[in-house]
Amino acid sequence: MSIPQVLEVATGLIVVYYILGSIISLVTKLINEAFETRGKALEQYLIRLVGDQKIEDLINLPQMQALRPIRYKNLLSMFASVTEPKKIEKIPVATLVDSFFDFAGLTANKDKDLNLLQLAELIDKLPESEGKQAFISWLNQGVTNVNDLRTRTTAYFAGVMEQAAATFRARARSFVIILSIGVTVLFGVDTIQLAKTLWTNAELRAIATAQADAVVAKQGTQADLMELVGNLSAYSFNIGWWRMEQLPSGSSAGTWAWFILLKTCGLGITAGAVSQGSSFWYDLLKKLRGGGGSSSGGSSSGGSDSSEAKG
Repeated sequence: MSIPQVLEVATGLIVVYYILGSIISLVTKLINEAFETRGKALEQYLIRLVGDQKIEDLINLPQMQALRPIRYKNLLSMFASVTEPKKIEKIPVATLVDSFFDFAGLTANKDKDLNLLQLAELIDKLPESEGKQAFISWLNQGVTNVNDLRTRTTAYFAGVMEQAAATFRARARSFVIILSIGVTVLFGVDTIQLAKTLWTNAELRAIATAQADAVVAKQGTQADLMELVGNLSAYSFNIGWWRMEQLPSGSSAGTWAWFILLKTCGLGITAGAVSQGSSFWYDLLKKLRGGGGSSSGGSSSGGSDSSEAKG
């Protein structure tokens, strides 16, 4: 067995995983932005803090409005450069604490020791929510200094923001896995079949090597969707249901069962690999091609929208 040949086969597979992962990353990003999934996940946790009826009062505070990202209004608006503020996606804990204290009317009482009755009157005005219950619990423990309340609120909100981020990451990860399966089935990328073809086809291995060098040379810069599909077309005579290997001859149940099993395994391996994210395969590709280091600008279908989700 030739070691260079094994590496060339591995390189060919990794390039395909990287391209498919990049396509998924771009599609995921577009869908997340279009449906504001990150902002909606965060908003669910803000509702827990202040209640459904008063969420707009909290969000409309100036320091919160300044955090709204500006994006195209819709897909067509990018041609006319029409933008609008979207849902808040990330809130620094300190900003959220300040906003909540403004919302609760506690800001004017900074550095003051309020008696239990004064604090109870302010807290009682808050809508029913987990935030209100947290303050009631602290009051029952004898915490009446506003600075002490701020310290406890900061720790509490830090945990809530991490929960919001974890919720978004979990949802994003599930979506990436589903999308990986869909894209794999759509393109009919069978890892087992492709590996066999790469092993026996020196020309295809040469194409894969050239593609790998091109990817590494770009330093992981995201290509546009059409360019990625174009790169994938370099394997068009081996990828796609219309290019599927010859079906088994005869009507033997065992033969067809084996064929279906291998095809299912091949597609499953591809879907599992692609769901790891394009940055994972980019880093591995750099090591195989002698680039070293790690991706700084590579997209990550399993990582970009997941690991960067901070609520």
